[in-house]
Amino acid sequence: MAKRALDLLISAIGLILLSPLMLVLAIWIKLDSRGPVLYRGERVGKDGRPFHMYKFRTMVLEADSIGPAITYRDAPRITRVGSFLRSTKLDELPQLVNVLKGEMSLVGPRPEDPSYVVHYDAKQREVLRVRPGVTGPTQLEYRDESSMLEDGSADEDYVERIMPEKLKRDLRYVRHRSLALDMQILWQTATTLLFNDRRTP
Repeated sequence: MAKRALDLLISAIGLILLSPLMLVLAIWIKLDSRGPVLYRGERVGKDGRPFHMYKFRTMVLEADSIGPAITYRDAPRITRVGSFLRSTKLDELPQLVNVLKGEMSLVGPRPEDPSYVVHYDAKQREVLRVRPGVTGPTQLEYRDESSMLEDGSADEDYVERIMPEKLKRDLRYVRHRSLALDMQILWQTATTLLFNDRRTP
């Protein structure tokens, strides 16, 4: 209950305070390329329930049909504005709406695309016991994930090498989660974004 109360409080305040910035970003996206401002990607949430995760659009229109679910750095389908939004993580701001709706939490395992969740084994599926998070240990450690992927084999590389390591860290969070740990991760996220501090909790 305390975690949910914290989610509601911070997401509501965040949406109010950040609304001018989000409006500016929305206008910038519309001026830069054709397509909607928001991207609604299908993700797997708590107890395996699907939901649509909101992000500012960072790729060209219909990008899902011209590439894998995972994106490597400097992929041609990323827009000019999208490159900036991804590097600063400002594209994640609309996920505060997902938090307000109860589909996500501020802190938790990163929500995954259904096409990758089908590869989870029984142990890995334990991460679906909790709401996925906007931030978390995995999101911090793999902040530059796109730079770890190889052009031409990003999908295979992600499933075989990166995803298992991310799930190990997410499982560790699920088993040891607490309000104190969430506050630590939120603080670490703020310092990472503001001061480029890449240490992880």
